[in-house]
Amino acid sequence: MAKTLPDQGGRRVTLLGSIEDKPTLLTAERAAFPSDIKTLEVFHKNLVDVKNLGTNDIYHWYLASVGQTKDNPPDLKLNLISPCTEKHIKKYSPQGVRMVTETPGIYKDHVRPYIAKQREEGRLDWVFNILEGRKEQNDIIYRDPGQDGAKDEAFLLAPDLNWDRKTLTSLHLLALVERRDLWSLRDLNKSHIVWLKHMREKVVEATVRKYPEIDHDQLKLYMHCRTIPSCHRYFVPVILTLLPDQPTFYHLHIHVVHVMLEPTGTQASGKAFGLENIISQLESLSGGEEVGMSDVTLTYTLGESHDLWTQVFQPLKEGGKG
Repeated sequence: MAKTLPDQGGRRVTLLGSIEDKPTLLTAERAAFPSDIKTLEVFHKNLVDVKNLGTNDIYHWYLASVGQTKDNPPDLKLNLISPCTEKHIKKYSPQGVRMVTETPGIYKDHVRPYIAKQREEGRLDWVFNILEGRKEQNDIIYRDPGQDGAKDEAFLLAPDLNWDRKTLTSLHLLALVERRDLWSLRDLNKSHIVWLKHMREKVVEATVRKYPEIDHDQLKLYMHCRTIPSCHRYFVPVILTLLPDQPTFYHLHIHVVHVMLEPTGTQASGKAFGLENIISQLESLSGGEEVGMSDVTLTYTLGESHDLWTQVFQPLKEGGKG
């Protein structure tokens, strides 16, 4: 082997070497997990060298290997949700995906009341555990008190629950705002433009300072309009996640990822809205500071098991309004 070529998000590696003095490339990537139920039922028995990365509320994260010795590095990142809810099971179940258009009217009359109900059910406990200093404090990379100490602009930066904390091309961080009245990008308006630019600057600075191997132009920042269910997961009453995803929550946050992280799942087109594009759109809106993202039409994807599809967009479609 002569050298290792850049990998793709830690899931694929290409080796440059030679066979019989002829240049040769060998690409290796993780094979798909088995889908037969008998193999999956005994999967957990083959896990070795399980290392706990952390626990917050019902969420647990581990590194592990399958049938390897302790001398080898872990080859799995495990996420455990216990006890899981029916919504978790829906989120990780195979499902179709629909493209939906959310007008300001649909957001006001249907979507926002749905979000309010989700928040009332205590689904943000794990977020508040971090913000209030009860959990994951050693993982916090940066905490910003806000411009000139403005408390309503404070935020913190920490690793995403699913990043393995070491593969830089798979880097995934979250910037969580401390104020609780901003639920999603829909709550942003023109008065937030300066703050959003400040957050972007500080987040990028903190990230490259923490990980000097990364340049500022190797980072991508984005938000979600909605939390999107995953489409390819295996589930049991206690959920063990074998591929990246995150808990569903409606509290304004910014994803920070390495540009080499493959654009699948929650990064994919129809799910992610670039922070720079959001700022630009706010700047282009006419009107006073109260004008914002709640006044524009957004198009994004929804899984067919998501409550927003079954309770809002599917009935609107079948009623001839969607």
